[in-house]
Amino acid sequence: MSIPVEFLATAPPLRWDEAGGIRIGQSRVTLDSLLAAYHTGSTPEEIALQYDVLHLSEIYTAITYYLTHRQQIDNYLEQRRQKAQQHRQKLAQNYNLVNLRQRLLTRH
Repeated sequence: MSIPVEFLATAPPLRWDEAGGIRIGQSRVTLDSLLAAYHTGSTPEEIALQYDVLHLSEIYTAITYYLTHRQQIDNYLEQRRQKAQQHRQKLAQNYNLVNLRQRLLTRH
């Protein structure tokens, strides 16, 4: 006679922040940052060293969620990339960032 094993599903440790980004657990680390490290070849253990506020289980769970919901997360990442690009363009237009470094250096 076998003993039935009960499996409990857990939600991924992801939460929306006030700016519309996804954060890992209770940390300030974004899903964008975690996945950037993952996409450059970092292992979950290496990511844990980079972001010591994250638990290894949170990293594995976030990556697993990404791998099982890749299209949705890739769409989210693309929207974030486009929004950031628009923001950079707006700042450049509003604050004339062309040659800013040179202007600052000539002040001293």
